[in-house]
Amino acid sequence: MNETTNPKIVIAIDGHSSCGKSTVAKELAKALGYIYLDSGAMYRAVTLFALKNGLAANGQVNEPELIARLPEITIEFRLNPASRQNETYLNGENVEEEIRRLPVSTHVSPVATIREVREATVKQQQAMGKNKGIVMDGRDIGTAVFPEAELKIFMTASPEVRAQRRYDELIGKGQQVSFEEILHNVEERDRIDSGREVSPLRKADDALILDNSYLNRDEQLDWALQKAREVIRNLGVVNIE
Repeated sequence: MNETTNPKIVIAIDGHSSCGKSTVAKELAKALGYIYLDSGAMYRAVTLFALKNGLAANGQVNEPELIARLPEITIEFRLNPASRQNETYLNGENVEEEIRRLPVSTHVSPVATIREVREATVKQQQAMGKNKGIVMDGRDIGTAVFPEAELKIFMTASPEVRAQRRYDELIGKGQQVSFEEILHNVEERDRIDSGREVSPLRKADDALILDNSYLNRDEQLDWALQKAREVIRNLGVVNIE
């Protein structure tokens, strides 16, 4: 499907951890010819910076030192010409695989609760999205980052379903983890994300709910594409095939 006329829209995808937000966002962006901005990857990149620089360990984060060093962090997304997928770069280094590993997952929520981290990250996100034609996923995109987004989707699934998906993914990559460990991580991240003081996880009032507990990859993409087409048509965009 190719967009051949303007205006373009901003699509904000929020929801719980390990419910496939990134998968839908990436495929939706590719189908629309939009830019994919992964806000979760940005927070994970900051977390990786903290881990590599001794600013996070055992679930604890040295907030004052991390805040002081935020100016040292540059995050960008580059299109891999072979895979045609966006990849995350931290200070010029490709960290796409590293930021998906369990140590980062364990520490990302505490890092994401730091007000200064979120403010710095949001500033980068908003700068990237000024020209629209973007798809972003995270936990507060439709409520805090782009409250004016033309299409907002809130994704969810049961903790057990999300934990099983994450477990299968990590085992497939050769990592040794237990299902119980992953389930605990998912439930703990839900608790932290929903209860944090700064930009807590919540559904925007005008967001559409996508519960994908029993949907496969193609089905959830078809659903999202249908909603995007409806919004674009209502804005007078034509010739989308």
